[in-house]
Amino acid sequence: MQRGDLGICYLAGEQRIFAVVEVVSDPENDPARTRWQWRFTIRPLLAVDPLDGPPVEAAGVLPRSLGRHSYIRLTRGQFEAAREAIAGLV
Repeated sequence: MQRGDLGICYLAGEQRIFAVVEVVSDPENDPARTRWQWRFTIRPLLAVDPLDGPPVEAAGVLPRSLGRHSYIRLTRGQFEAAREAIAGLV
């Protein structure tokens, strides 16, 4: 992820998508951390209550593909489907 990239946030436990965000800072690495070493600031562009968000399947993502990942790369089609699904709830 780099400044200017767009992303979709999902609630891992519920496997729901709930926000379209923009990366607004450069990535920073903290090698002292054992988990989540890379960080960056995001700005929400479109969001709904995470518990009310559509399931990840609305973006064409199979829940089992998420596994224990903190992020996955979406195709343009998956990103657009996710954005439309979230926008439909606003």
